[in-house]
Amino acid sequence: MDRDARTLAEFDGSAEEAESALLQAASTYEHKLWKVNRREIFRCSSRSYFLRIHGRMATYGLLLQLAELVHDTAESTSPLPA
Repeated sequence: MDRDARTLAEFDGSAEEAESALLQAASTYEHKLWKVNRREIFRCSSRSYFLRIHGRMATYGLLLQLAELVHDTAESTSPLPA
């Protein structure tokens, strides 16, 4: 069973654009399936969806969440604000 986290997409934009892109990712992501027979998308919040995709021989459940980068040491040498 997979229990890892991965980045599906990165983009710049407003919160509304990010939420729209998250729903688009949930609507098109195929995980390890060659052909998706059924897709169920459950809204947990505007920033997360539970996706259940059914193939011919397997079903996968995935939690897709929107995350905002708030600090990157490659971008700045200043510490996080207190």
